[in-house]
Amino acid sequence: MRTFKILTVSAAIIAVSAFAVNNVVDSEESSNSSEKGYHIGDTATDFELKNIDGKMVSLADFEKAKGFILIFTTNHCPYAKAYEDRIVALDKKYKLKGYPVIAINPNDPSKNEQDSFENMQLRAKQKGFTFPYLLDEGQKIYPVYGATKTPHVYILQKEAGKNIVRYIGAIDDNYQDTEAVNEKFVENAIDELLAGEKVSLTTTKAIGCGIK
Repeated sequence: MRTFKILTVSAAIIAVSAFAVNNVVDSEESSNSSEKGYHIGDTATDFELKNIDGKMVSLADFEKAKGFILIFTTNHCPYAKAYEDRIVALDKKYKLKGYPVIAINPNDPSKNEQDSFENMQLRAKQKGFTFPYLLDEGQKIYPVYGATKTPHVYILQKEAGKNIVRYIGAIDDNYQDTEAVNEKFVENAIDELLAGEKVSLTTTKAIGCGIK
């Protein structure tokens, strides 16, 4: 009788464990299948957000641009900080070639004072930002794009009056050490677009802090 009870309890534990595992898998699949945001080849709609100089900025303002290096980034995230100099370098390298950087802070400043508009202005001055640094006030834009991290990059290409998504993901493959970078994902994608070629690697995993 005792053996029977042990076997019964063991079977129940196994059944509960299997149910829990199945629920986790189902939850992950549901989460993946319901992902929102832009995908490669989608048309990105324009927006109008406040820049650190107080002026409103939209993609339509850049009439001569061939496209954009749109980066969701922020002030306090260590990953974002590690990439700031590289983001400035990207803007300096590609702005005159038609692909300027547009940076957007997607975080809610009420959750972290470091992400306030005033601190955005201060950070941009300290780091010598050469590009617009916009506040996603009300957090309306980043969900449309589907951004989840800072930094999170979207390369847009102008085509027939539309902004087409050509790349989504990370800036490169090493946030810790610029000298140890092996793959410059954003630079490679822009160089291919400028050469009239299709982007060979269209998506990578964005590494950074979660948007809050």
